[in-house]
This record gives sequence, structure tokens and C-alpha cells, in this order.
Amino acid sequence: MFALTPECKDDWWEVEGLYDLCFAPGRTALSSYRLRDDVAPVEGLSLVARDRQEIVAGAIRYWPVLIGNRKVLLLGPVAVHPTHQGEGLGGLLIHQSLHAAAEKGWERVLLVGDAPYYSRFGFTRLDGVQMPPPTNPDRVLGLELMPGAWDGVRGEVTRAL
Repeated sequence: MFALTPECKDDWWEVEGLYDLCFAPGRTALSSYRLRDDVAPVEGLSLVARDRQEIVAGAIRYWPVLIGNRKVLLLGPVAVHPTHQGEGLGGLLIHQSLHAAAEKGWERVLLVGDAPYYSRFGFTRLDGVQMPPPTNPDRVLGLELMPGAWDGVRGEVTRAL
């Protein structure tokens, strides 16, 4: 059993520790992190999962970005502590946060990730959307939270100011 709560300021160090554990050293050098520099995560959508001992077991964050003048929600990173992998926690974090994003009026979600994993949540490859280099275009995926939300949305992904 996990307790999911919106990430708060006091969770920051524990969540960063989880991301450091789950991802390679130098994760913040990835191009997607340039879109997050000096930008706060979207309030209420970034979630923390704690286990029965109240230890951080998983986390997911979302960031506002732009494609042209269109607002887009950038998902990532999402991580589950190795001791809880295979328990469905990653899927729970993704489903709960996407539901919350739709309720808050977000129309579209973007991520850079593994298509076979994220396709089960409805993500598909986006053509015409360019993440900062050196991102592999096959890993640029999108999800519509509203029908037609990606129609006509093309171009470079930039930081929301």
C-alpha cells in the first residue's frame, strides 16, 4: 500500500535522492533538463508515493513547456525505488497524475521515453515536435488529454517562462 500526495518543498531532497538512485550519474545534463532550468514543477501534479514506513517509494514530476504558443505538459522524470519495482507503482503514479492533469484542464502531455512502456498509457510517437538535441526523435511521445489536442502542434519545445 502506498500513500500518494502532491510533492511539497519538504519532499525535494528525498525525491532528488530517489532520482539519483534510479538514473545514471549526470542525469541533469540531459537536454530535457534545460527545459526545467529555473522553472517550477506544475503544482499539484508532481506526486510522491510513500510506503508504509513513510519512505519515498516513487515520484513523478511535470513541467510546463511551450511548442510555439501552445502550453504542453512535460512528464518526467518518473521513478520507483528498486525495492518497489514490479509492484505497479510506476503505473499508479502515471495514471493518477494524468487524471489530475486532465481535471486541471491540461490538454496534452509530452515525454521522452521508451515507446513500448509508455504506449500502454496511450502515448504515441510525435512527428514534427523537436526536443532540444541530442534527443532521439523516436523517443518523443505524446498523449492527448482532450481529443485533437495535438492537431497542428508542431515545432521546437521551449521553456515556459
